[in-house]
Amino acid sequence: MILHDYQYDAKYTKSIAYFSMEFAIHQGLKIYSGGLGFLSGSHMRSAYDLRQNVVGVGILWSFGYYDQTRSPDRSLKAEFIRKHYYFLKDLGIQAKVIIHSQEVHIKAYYLSPDIFSSAPLILLSTDIPENDFLARTITHKLYDANEETRISQEIVLGIGGVKVLEALKQKIDIYHMNEGHALPLVFELYAKYRDMDEVRKRVVFTTHTPEDAGNEQHNIDLLHKFGFFNGLDMETVRSIMMMENENNFNLTVGALRASKITNGVSKFHGEVANRMWKDCEGKSEIIHVTNAQNRRFWTDKELLAALDDHEDYQIISRKKHLKRGLFAIVADQTGKMFNPDILTIVWARRFAEYKRPGLIKHDFARFKKLLQRTDKPVQIIWAGKPYPFDTNAINVFNELIHISHDYPNMAVLVGYELDLSRMLKKGSDIWLNTPRVSREASGTSGMTASMNGSIHFSTDDGWHPEFAKHTINCFTIPPIDHDQPVELQDAEDNKNMMDMLENEIIPMYYDKPDHWVQMMKSAMSDVIPAFDSGRMAHEYYVKMYEH
Repeated sequence: MILHDYQYDAKYTKSIAYFSMEFAIHQGLKIYSGGLGFLSGSHMRSAYDLRQNVVGVGILWSFGYYDQTRSPDRSLKAEFIRKHYYFLKDLGIQAKVIIHSQEVHIKAYYLSPDIFSSAPLILLSTDIPENDFLARTITHKLYDANEETRISQEIVLGIGGVKVLEALKQKIDIYHMNEGHALPLVFELYAKYRDMDEVRKRVVFTTHTPEDAGNEQHNIDLLHKFGFFNGLDMETVRSIMMMENENNFNLTVGALRASKITNGVSKFHGEVANRMWKDCEGKSEIIHVTNAQNRRFWTDKELLAALDDHEDYQIISRKKHLKRGLFAIVADQTGKMFNPDILTIVWARRFAEYKRPGLIKHDFARFKKLLQRTDKPVQIIWAGKPYPFDTNAINVFNELIHISHDYPNMAVLVGYELDLSRMLKKGSDIWLNTPRVSREASGTSGMTASMNGSIHFSTDDGWHPEFAKHTINCFTIPPIDHDQPVELQDAEDNKNMMDMLENEIIPMYYDKPDHWVQMMKSAMSDVIPAFDSGRMAHEYYVKMYEH
């Protein structure tokens, strides 16, 4: 079957299958949770823009990640609502995988390039009548909380994905694992080649996080029992994975050993990943390909046109218009009327502990003073999806909602998906990014904010050091000693951030509007094309696929 409806550019004819648990292609296709999906969605859009021979392989999640709504007391509510997609095509083929000694049927759906201007996607589902109820639930929820379901999802993605591509008669040169979830594909390829050197020639791996939760591990016997290793005997698995005596199988370690080359997702993350895995015997070389986002999808065209025309007054008026659009959502959700003339700070991304969503309120008395300013006031918005079963993250989210009830200029929004994310980036003045340094691999939300003239205000982590020119295109929170206890780090980062906000950022916004507009223009100019995913998609071919 021909999956692409475009002629390949001669530079990109090698055929690539890009495996990812999530793809954020469009608001109407809810098969993503956050940054990993935003990244893979942008990759697919740029593969289309560049006419690359790339096909995405993912899972059609029947209930998506979750729908983020509110309980009667306005706290977060996670709802699971079945989704239907009438724009996907049933490919009419099925593959079978063995999970826990049972045969599981996989159906394949096709997202053609013309629907959302992306590389073609093949989406796998077990939620079909041929399967029993338990097998059907495998592809119900992205990142299911049940360990056995998670393992089953990875078998469907990895082994099922390869089998579906074969059933569609696709000749694939390179299998790209976007994170370790698709690792079972390695064992399906091993069944074909019976030689790990032959397998490695065809596999590349992108590692996305230094966090333990992102470097998934399971008991090796449990994985074997579920069929993760595609029916290989344990002796062979231990031999080809160089895990003679270990009982915990780390998916990242397995992927490092099964790939011809690995990349971290920023220059800094490449260094961190090399430090993290320096003792991993048999690992592939770890380079970096810095993450990026698709300009075509994320940027406000009129704001870019004003930049190109060198018309500052147009930039200012367009930004105010975009702020009004965002503030209509704030009013709709919270009953609060925000003012487009007031400096607006946004913190919006996945709610995870190391990203420190509540850092700005660490010194609560100072935070209250900030919100109560009448001279040069501020407005602050939070949004983002905590993992629906992460009680601590949900508590932080709900605490912010509770605090916001006392302040007309503080809002916490629900429904953080692609469309709201775009509105927040277009309608903010400051994009606040507060991860503990070295813990954020890339953090691409700031890229799309900068594309829309929102100034990145960040600790010096992830992609930020490759972009940052303090007070020219961004604001950088000063470095601190990261060997001290996290409580002291939080206190020091908070003090430095508030000092900069009160003494530099707020005065500049209100007293030096010309300088502010110049920063907006520098941010937009500097982020494109260096952090447009066209650069990234090209680099993958040059540095990884042709390697």
